Amino acid sequence: MAPKANAVSFSTTEGFESVCREIHDSWGEEKRLVQVLVGLSQAECRKVRETYMEVYGEDLIQKFDSGLRFLPCLMLDPFERDAVFAREALHGNHSVNYKALVEIFTCRKSSHVLLILQAYHAKYRSQLDLDIASIEPPHPYQKMLMALSASHKAHHADVSQHIAKCDARRLFQTGEGRPGAIDEAVVLEIFSKRSIAQLKLTFFSYKHIYGHSYTSFLKNEDSGEFEDAVRVVAKCICSPPRYYAEALYGCLKGTTNDKAALVRVMVSRAEVDMDEIRCNFKKKYGVELKNVICETTPEGSCRDFLVALATKTATC
Repeated sequence: MAPKANAVSFSTTEGFESVCREIHDSWGEEKRLVQVLVGLSQAECRKVRETYMEVYGEDLIQKFDSGLRFLPCLMLDPFERDAVFAREALHGNHSVNYKALVEIFTCRKSSHVLLILQAYHAKYRSQLDLDIASIEPPHPYQKMLMALSASHKAHHADVSQHIAKCDARRLFQTGEGRPGAIDEAVVLEIFSKRSIAQLKLTFFSYKHIYGHSYTSFLKNEDSGEFEDAVRVVAKCICSPPRYYAEALYGCLKGTTNDKAALVRVMVSRAEVDMDEIRCNFKKKYGVELKNVICETTPEGSCRDFLVALATKTATC
């Protein structure tokens, strides 16, 4: 991990001013700018942005947008950053990036999702829920996302083992326990009425009762687009580190069309569960995440940025 900018103290205004001065004096030296900012926590990066505006009258996010476009991600509040990621997922390419939206609705707390919705509306003058609902042509992921969004808005009690067992049995009876496709209505009902923690317990109960995971059943060759969407959502809920390890590998090796996943995942998980993602990555692929980044990413400031995040220890 890159050293903190000259080991300055961040308990005083002078410490942040010192970092701002270094950024200002190092402008154009991309490698040094990456070292300075990645060596800070994201909360410190946000404070640096505020201090830089006070001292130099410039917004670092706008300043970096003309060059190192990946660095502004460090300076946004997490919910503001996710609002940007959601907008890019909906409008950034020729097709909607559903997996990026799934990550937001499954791997964030309900309180965080509420702030994302507010930030999205404030920035884009649009409702994220309505933008998802209006996607054309309709897609199975769209149904899952609307159900997950409804789940976050509901008031949930503590997780219940009894409810988990009942829901697991319903999923079995309306899925692999009967011929034909799964009952979409039952799946959507459960996903819209249960918290993410409750759904996670349901999937664990399913495996305990039936001896295999719900996602393994959904892998069969007769599965359609809806089953594929449910499987991705369930994987994201059951083990985010494993899901993200697979997403990063696919992005680095070019086996996925989600090219934006690299920066999105590295930034959003750097201070959450990057340690676990690294362990899952090494366990599944037999190589270190940072080594694959170095092998597949051209030399330069972006690679330095990604390697620094990949080796950063989670702070919360």
